[in-house]
Amino acid sequence: MLEEMRREMLRLKMMAWKTAGWKTTGARVIGTRAVTGVMAIGLLGFGAAQVRAQASTSNTTTTTQTPQTPIPIYGSKIGPAAPVTYANRYEIYGGLNFMNFQGGQSLPNRMNMGGGELLGTYWLTKHLGLGADYRVEAGTTPVFANPYVNNRPLVYMHIGMLGAQWRGPKNQYVAVNYHGYAGVGAGIFDYSLKDVPTEFRSTIGLYTNRTKPIAALGGSIDFNRSKNWAIRLSPDLILEHFGTETREFFAISGGVVYRFGKK
Repeated sequence: MLEEMRREMLRLKMMAWKTAGWKTTGARVIGTRAVTGVMAIGLLGFGAAQVRAQASTSNTTTTTQTPQTPIPIYGSKIGPAAPVTYANRYEIYGGLNFMNFQGGQSLPNRMNMGGGELLGTYWLTKHLGLGADYRVEAGTTPVFANPYVNNRPLVYMHIGMLGAQWRGPKNQYVAVNYHGYAGVGAGIFDYSLKDVPTEFRSTIGLYTNRTKPIAALGGSIDFNRSKNWAIRLSPDLILEHFGTETREFFAISGGVVYRFGKK
């Protein structure tokens, strides 16, 4: 555009010079110069306007350009998925249980029993709750040498207890509970002795079938997965009186806690 303007102005000047060479009047020279000046100003103005239009178009294009949608960056969350308030009214726990036991009053060796545990808790306050606990255990036990049973006979037991839980230190991630339950245990000790004469069963060393007092004293630690779900690990000291004195054994369970309801 500037090159065309320069050429047009040069052409007009040449026309003016030729007119002057032909001895034209001063009015014509002045008019020719005036036309040349006006045309030069017009060309300059047109060029400036075109430059401004191009700049405006460029700015409009830049302004109206659709912005790119930012790509979200997601990170992993550590800890519970929602705030844990411990404001639940009810709680159910279910898990697998291990318990050490002795199948007879005079047996020199203990046995290991495995089974399940189901616990329901009704929270009276944020700290105190009433619990009902049911456990079922089964395992094989060593016995005295005898001509009737050459392997380890099976023993199983149903345990029902009532008691209380006390919720101790807690935060968004873990909670520590203390509990004490007492009730009865119904032991079935003759399951594998059906072919043994009744008068000879006492020589094997097992208890007879009986229901006796039993208690569990211990605690638990809950690892919160969310407001309602947690994973629990719960060790116990077991006190039982199946024989002539109270004996202590160890038990531990692990499972899942579900909290629900509002106070």
